Amino acid sequence: MGGSKSKMVIMFVMLLIIFKSGWSEGCLDHERFALLRLKHFFDDTDDEGATDCCQWERVECSNTTGRVTALDLSDTYSGEYGWYLNASLFTSFQQLESLDFSLNKIAGCDENEGLERLSRLNNLKMLNLSYNWFNNSILSSLTRLSSLRSLKLYANNLEGSIDVKEFDSLRDLEELDIGWNMIDKFVVSKGLSKLKSLGLAGIKLNRSILSSLTVFSSLRELHLRDTGFKGTFDVREFDSFNNLEVLDLSWNEIDNLVVPQGYKGLRKLKSLDLSGVGIRDGSKLLQSMGSFPSLNTLHLLLNNFNNIATATQELHTFTNLEYLTLDHSSLHISLLQSIASIFPSLKDLSMFDCKVNGLVRGQGFPHFKSLDHLDMVFARIALNTSFLQIIRESMPSLKYLSMSDSTLGTNSSRILDQGLCSLMHLQELYIDNNDLRGSLPWCLANMTSLRILDVSSNQLTGSISSSPLVHLTSIEELMLSNNHFQIPISLEPLFNHSRLKIFDAANNEIKAEITESHSLTAPNFQLQALSLSSGYGDGVTFPKFLYHQHDLEDVRLSHVNMDGEFPNWLLENNTKLRQLYLVNDSLTGPFRLPIHSHRWLRFLDVSNNNFQGHIPVEIGDILPSLISFNISMNALDSSIPSSFGNMNFLQILDLSNNQLTGEIPEHLAVSCVNLEFLALSNNNLKGHMFSRNFNLTNLRSLQLEGNHLEGEIPQSLSKCSSLEGLYLNNNSLSGKIPRWLGNLTGLKHIIMPENHLEGPIPVGFCQLYSLQILDISDNNISGSLPSCFHPLSIEQVHLSKNMLHGQLKRGTFFHCSSLVTLDLSYNRLNGSIPNWVDGLSQLSHLILGHNNLEGEVPVQLCELNQLQLLDLSNNNLHGPIPPCFDNTTLHESSNNSYSLKPFETSLVMDSMMIPAEKQIHENFEFTTKNIAYIYQGKVLSLLSGLDLSCNKLIGHIPPQIGNLTRIQTLNLSHNNLTGLIPSTFSNLKHIESLDLSYNKLNGKIPHQLVELKTLAVFSVAYNNLSGEIPEWTAQFATFNESSYEGNTFLCGLPLPICRSPTTMSEASIGNERDDNLIDIDSFFITFTTSYVVVIFGIVIVLYVNSYWRRKWFYFVEMWITSCYYFVVDNLIPTRFCH
Repeated sequence: MGGSKSKMVIMFVMLLIIFKSGWSEGCLDHERFALLRLKHFFDDTDDEGATDCCQWERVECSNTTGRVTALDLSDTYSGEYGWYLNASLFTSFQQLESLDFSLNKIAGCDENEGLERLSRLNNLKMLNLSYNWFNNSILSSLTRLSSLRSLKLYANNLEGSIDVKEFDSLRDLEELDIGWNMIDKFVVSKGLSKLKSLGLAGIKLNRSILSSLTVFSSLRELHLRDTGFKGTFDVREFDSFNNLEVLDLSWNEIDNLVVPQGYKGLRKLKSLDLSGVGIRDGSKLLQSMGSFPSLNTLHLLLNNFNNIATATQELHTFTNLEYLTLDHSSLHISLLQSIASIFPSLKDLSMFDCKVNGLVRGQGFPHFKSLDHLDMVFARIALNTSFLQIIRESMPSLKYLSMSDSTLGTNSSRILDQGLCSLMHLQELYIDNNDLRGSLPWCLANMTSLRILDVSSNQLTGSISSSPLVHLTSIEELMLSNNHFQIPISLEPLFNHSRLKIFDAANNEIKAEITESHSLTAPNFQLQALSLSSGYGDGVTFPKFLYHQHDLEDVRLSHVNMDGEFPNWLLENNTKLRQLYLVNDSLTGPFRLPIHSHRWLRFLDVSNNNFQGHIPVEIGDILPSLISFNISMNALDSSIPSSFGNMNFLQILDLSNNQLTGEIPEHLAVSCVNLEFLALSNNNLKGHMFSRNFNLTNLRSLQLEGNHLEGEIPQSLSKCSSLEGLYLNNNSLSGKIPRWLGNLTGLKHIIMPENHLEGPIPVGFCQLYSLQILDISDNNISGSLPSCFHPLSIEQVHLSKNMLHGQLKRGTFFHCSSLVTLDLSYNRLNGSIPNWVDGLSQLSHLILGHNNLEGEVPVQLCELNQLQLLDLSNNNLHGPIPPCFDNTTLHESSNNSYSLKPFETSLVMDSMMIPAEKQIHENFEFTTKNIAYIYQGKVLSLLSGLDLSCNKLIGHIPPQIGNLTRIQTLNLSHNNLTGLIPSTFSNLKHIESLDLSYNKLNGKIPHQLVELKTLAVFSVAYNNLSGEIPEWTAQFATFNESSYEGNTFLCGLPLPICRSPTTMSEASIGNERDDNLIDIDSFFITFTTSYVVVIFGIVIVLYVNSYWRRKWFYFVEMWITSCYYFVVDNLIPTRFCH
């Protein structure tokens, strides 16, 4: 007995030794070091700080040896396209079995460091190189990887002929996918005898390829999606594939699939994909599926099943189907009746984006006995189908139901109380985006199996404290966002929901803490994600239940009026917190960070609060893993901490709209190599922008406007080949605009007004084909506009208040059909307005005032049917005013339909699926009501006016100007216009400022102008107008004498009262005969003629009479002498000689 005990003890000790030696507590040091060399692949940055690399998210290790066995590096490289891989970096992982490089923009391998290096990895079984840029040269290096069982080369740059013989050395290969390459010939070889899966999707093949593929006798999966097969397809062509289980023929142009009656082939086929094949007779297609008795999964997306009546006897063998997909199809309700009867084993039915119509016929609807998953997202259900009733009565076993964004007609507001509550087994219910109204029905409390409920984006109301949600204690995920629920920020009504992990109630009414006592002081749940935001509601305190949470990963508490300081304890208590959003929460005080480093936090947004003091100098060490940090729109001061340079993974940094001082830290500009979005605008920064060591080569948006930066635009910015937005306005930058900006061909926005930049516009700007906004106004730019500058995408050009000269050449802006705003005012441009201006078909604002332009106003301007503001003031234009402006949107009822264009644009960039957005508010100067205003943003879409003042225009005012009913401003002052004021001006119902002063207008002021109810400024001063002014009432009662001065013959309040009625009547009759008291043209002709006659008479008298001639010359001589001595004696000062 004792001996047996001793043996047992020895065996137990030996087991412990074996167990301890075999079981690893972490990855090996040399493999961890090798992984650190690959860290540029990883977006989970805290992995670097973990001692056990086996815990890293993209790394798998053996449970026994601790060696790395799998690396998932898919879609992890964010650098430039077309880089080269060093495969030797992976040779340290001797036990590696799976390596995934997909979606990484790899063009090839470094010289002598190709994929053949991986031949040292004797255990490598799976290699995924899909979605890269590899070409045919990679094939030879792959032949040495003899241990491979799976090789994926999907979507690369392989082309021409591919001979499978090249892979004969891969004798154990079971999966090969070379789909979606530019291969035009596929040569089959017998070498791959173990091949079980072959992917040829997207390769245009001949049908004869099927016979050659029969050499792969072990083939179980064949993917022939979109291979160019057309016409009739006979399934007997697959008879030789005895082991085939998965067949994909989707997206081929097969209009007829022939399955002979009693067909005995493909007996093992389990999955068939015929999506989008174009078969017209859906009934026949579905009936033919009964010949595949093992079929488990059938995909029939984008097919037509309307008006069919499937015969059940033809499908009696079709009983094993569990998964059926009918997405994007149009079908009759009778099809569902057939499916329910024929497919008793059906578990999963997908009807995404389906259109269902028709009426239920017969004795009720058969039960879907096994159906537990129904997807009807975006489904469009006809009103007469009673589909909700069908779900309630015939699908009692449902566990998953999604009806998001479904069009259910008038039934949409009664989805729940029409019977869905009776689905007692339902675990997941998605009914978001359905315009549901009212409160949640109490029958929802009976659905005790619910784990996930999504009712977001509806119009639901009520307090959750008195709703059925209180009783759903099994709920794990609850989505209530974008409704009108009243939700206490304490979440006390949900304290008993111990399984609750995700709670999303964004954009509801957040209420203060519940005052009545509650049985629980702390919640039973431990949340992973929390979202509470509100645009309205009470002022609240920071939710106290968060002090008891320790598993939070995502917290969004934005737009809630909360008191208090930044909750650094939230970071300390939740070490796995990845995202924290506290935007616009009225938080105050200093911005304090936790004491210890937090390596999990990726996204932190505390913008639009009232934090004061300085940004902690150690922020880069406390939060080293941040990808996005936004603390804009606060009251922070002091300098920018240089420790930001320690955030190696930072992609978005927004410190704008604070009171930060000092210079931009060089450490930030050198070390944050992944930074794409840098916003430091509207602070008090000074000094030069960047030094030569600048290394932010991945920048896409640089926002430094509204500071005190000086010096030239640094050459180092030329490294930013991905730059899309450059915002440097309102600084003190000097020097010339760099020529190298023209090399940054991805630039969309160049905004640099209000600086001291000088020199010409670089010709290199002609290469900026993606440019949308160019604003370098209010500088000292000189020279002429480059004739080659006509980017097709340009929308706004602001070059006002510079020293540009020369003419508008034909090439400049030629056919820029996207141009909306062109502002060249306050320059020295000369020449005429070009006739090709009508090619700017989208031009809305044309501002050319304060230049030296000559010639006539071109009628081509009338072809700009989107024009809503035209300023040609203060030039030397002559000729008449074109009468055709009512063809533009200045005329509200123009035949040309228009839409108000948004003058608030933005540059949106997605970085790690988090959008960074730069709002750009367009602005320009326009004079109205005799004052030059700066108009900005949305108001520009409403602003409309015509300013032709301060030119040399002649002729009558076209009466068609009165048809410009949309304008608020009309200024024709300081010209030489004649004739009458058109009575059609009474149609200008939106006019606020009308200035016709300093012209030669005559006649009476039309009395109809009193109908202009919005008129605020009116002037007809210094013309030749006469008669009684319009009645002193409404808006005209606000105008004083200055509006009429310089018109001697005007009368009536506020001017002197007109003459007696009798006299007025006579004068009125006289005016009807001749609308002028004085015809100014006749006056000048008469005066000139009389003057010439008098002079000519004096000359004749002096010529005929010699006496008078001598007297005349004596008189002239005496007058000249007298004048001379008068000037000498009185006007010239006395000079003294020394």
